[in-house]
Amino acid sequence: MAVTHSYETILVVSLKNGEEAVVPIFEKFKTLIEENGTLNGIDEWGKRRLAYLIDDQIEGYYYLVKFESGPDFIAELDRIYKITDGVLRSIIIRHED
Repeated sequence: MAVTHSYETILVVSLKNGEEAVVPIFEKFKTLIEENGTLNGIDEWGKRRLAYLIDDQIEGYYYLVKFESGPDFIAELDRIYKITDGVLRSIIIRHED
């Protein structure tokens, strides 16, 4: 049986193209996580002011996602975060089991 761990990821999506452009970006990652693991919860924090300017933007749309997956998926998720237009920042944290 494959080893799985509990993770949290925080995703900050750009509001440059309006709030309606946020949902398709998030849905892409939600589907990706569901295909490669078990989704345990989504906490939509909404629009918040950034601590500092990122790409000349002062606000971002925040999501916190809790999930379980194998460790090999985490590197792929991080890679896709980095190459996706509209993702300002992201972090993935593993919870101790």
